[in-house]
Amino acid sequence: MAYVTPNFATKKQLKEALAAGKEIDVFQPGLGTVPVKGRIALEGPHYPKPHKWYAEATMRDGKLVSIK
Repeated sequence: MAYVTPNFATKKQLKEALAAGKEIDVFQPGLGTVPVKGRIALEGPHYPKPHKWYAEATMRDGKLVSIK
């Protein structure tokens, strides 16, 4: 599972930010690297808050391009 920065409280906020063209960083703390191409799993918000949302996303050329 990967996380995003900024730390969105809801998946809706993440989708809106991506649609608005805002820069969103994706990272995996201590679990290796985020794939630069393909599907990934996201969760949030990240520690220390409890996870409340999960999403499947697509990366292209190292950037987040879509969220399901």
